[in-house]
Formats: sequence, C-alpha cells, structure tokens
Amino acid sequence: MLDRLVESLETCPMVKRGEYNYFIHPITDGVPIVDPALLRDVAAAMVKVMDLNNVDKIVVVEAMGIHIGSVLSTMTDIPMTVMRKRVYNLPHEVPVHQTTGYSKGELYLNGVYKGDRVVIIDDVVSTGGTMKALLKALEIAGAEVVDVCIAIQRGDPNIGRPYKSLVKIEVDERVHVVQRYI
Repeated sequence: MLDRLVESLETCPMVKRGEYNYFIHPITDGVPIVDPALLRDVAAAMVKVMDLNNVDKIVVVEAMGIHIGSVLSTMTDIPMTVMRKRVYNLPHEVPVHQTTGYSKGELYLNGVYKGDRVVIIDDVVSTGGTMKALLKALEIAGAEVVDVCIAIQRGDPNIGRPYKSLVKIEVDERVHVVQRYI
C-alpha cells in the first residue's frame, strides 16, 4: 500500500519559489492530473490508520483537502464539511486567521457544532499553520477532534497535538520519501 503515492512523489515536477523548493503533485496541487487509483489508495490508507469510530464529520481545508475528503466520505458514509477561505456569514460560522510559511489569510468553518466528533483530513502539512488555525476553529466550535491524518508530511511541524501522516518527505531539488507509515 502507498507504492503509487511514493513513486508519484519521487518523480513529481519541482519549481523554485524564491529559495523554496516547491513540489507539484496531484494530491497537493491537483496537477498534472489526479489519478483515481492514487486518490483511492490515499483514502484507503487513511481509513486503515484512522480512528473513525462514532465520528460525526470529516473536516477538510479548501482546496486540496476536498478531493481526499470526498473520497473518504463516500467510502465511510461520514459527512464532510470544508473550512473555506471565503466568509458566508452563516449562523455559528467560526473565523480564524491562518499563517503558513508562504501565505496568510482568514479561514471560515461552518457546519461543526458543540459536541461533534470530527476527524481532520488534509493533503500536506509543512509549517502547521493551516492545521493550527483549523484546530483553533474546531475548539471554538466545541467539537472533539478524534483523529488527524495528513497524506504528506514535510519536515516535523508541531501542530500542538498528535497526528498521523501516510508518508514523510524531505525536499531538495527533488522529493525524497524518508518514511512511510503503512
């Protein structure tokens, strides 16, 4: 399991953003093309490693958590909600500020309420800034975070709680998978 993910990471295109080596991958960027078998493998691996007992909702972050969360939701029949970059001003909307290594802005959580048991799914964690913002929003909403699973972990970011990742990578002029968790 995860052979497709490892091979696709180790052969993916790279671009420079200033001094930052940025890898371009279907799971993290949606390009060059998202292979259904790769997406299915990632979601199946997440089902295998996560605690999904009595979970009410899957929470993902716009944009690249959506495709993984959608497949996971379909596989498990657990509803999914998306933390968005756009305000909707709905009742109980939770706004939080997000700062990452390369961006900052506001995020907005809807559809999660006090007492909800949730799992968080995301494509990649590198600085932990987005995940910290999401965790803060869920705390404000009064939800219980049962589990957190990231497809690709870059480095060793501290998000303030334990999480699982499918693979850990290091990046120089290319991606090196240094650990796979299943």
